[in-house]
Amino acid sequence: MTVLVTGGAGYIGSHMVRALVDAGESVVVVDNLSTGFSALLPEGVPLFIGDAGDENLVEGVIAQHGVESIVHFAGSVVVPESMRDPLGYYRNNTMTTQSLLNAAVRSGVSRFIFSSTAAVYGNPEEVPVPETAPTRPLSPYGMSKLMTEIMLHDVATAHGMSYVVLRYFNVAGADPLGRIGLSTIGATHLLKIAVEAATGQRAKVDVFGSDYPTPDGSCIRDFIHVTDLVEAHRSALSYLRAGGGSVTLNCGYGRGYSVLETIEAVRRVSMRNFAVSHAPRRPGDIMTMVADTGRIRTLLDWTPKYDDLETIAAHALAWEQKLFLERGGPLQQAESA
Repeated sequence: MTVLVTGGAGYIGSHMVRALVDAGESVVVVDNLSTGFSALLPEGVPLFIGDAGDENLVEGVIAQHGVESIVHFAGSVVVPESMRDPLGYYRNNTMTTQSLLNAAVRSGVSRFIFSSTAAVYGNPEEVPVPETAPTRPLSPYGMSKLMTEIMLHDVATAHGMSYVVLRYFNVAGADPLGRIGLSTIGATHLLKIAVEAATGQRAKVDVFGSDYPTPDGSCIRDFIHVTDLVEAHRSALSYLRAGGGSVTLNCGYGRGYSVLETIEAVRRVSMRNFAVSHAPRRPGDIMTMVADTGRIRTLLDWTPKYDDLETIAAHALAWEQKLFLERGGPLQQAESA
């Protein structure tokens, strides 16, 4: 039994591939390498360079490798970019998944795990936010993921497919063993930006919005370590293989940290005092997003191991230092705290 991982050379996808290989699973990857890196994949994992929406490619991979489950990570994930290019997000997220599902149905794949987002909730009325909360996305990114969730539900109902939708909160950190991490140049993840500042690659960190009605005026996020997130995917796969029914689950820790608290955590673990500047709010940003994790903890065999902001920051920093040194950069540009 082989698992097809789309976007498997990207940040989260590559961690998933590593976890599956470490567990003795047979894995195959489809990735167009627009934001992924083939070097992040374990030796021996077949990589097909192309789009997850290329139905002929996907059907060929499924037939050649005996794929029985698909874990779908491929997609675009930057909220501000989606505000500028909504059609690109509907094409790359929603339409690509429609084609992928079409190939899966024709090929008889019956298990599907989808990488969704807490952005489907918009600004939630209650925090922590449960899976039953109203879905009111504030960005084309969130809407493209919600449209895909609806489509997946309808396809599964019509064709006997079982699925797990995992709504990510804020994914961060890197492989604790230092093998892989977030490698995309120009990434917009807060912790990635902060560790780039800590290693002297950025002059400052911009905080978008300091006048929110929160304790320190900045947005609040529920950060989840990428390793815990991929373990949730592995647990979801086991759940489906055991005959579990289709379900939508939040992926977070149920604990929120403000943007400014997160920056301070990076300063502490790096012992670097990098600059922070305040900028206006961005369209599409959500004020407070913290997961209600009761359902995932009850339904899946999943217990987080890295539920600690400083641990997440330390792993992200260690990877960034390794990555920067490999690219030939010095690490002495940031001011010591």
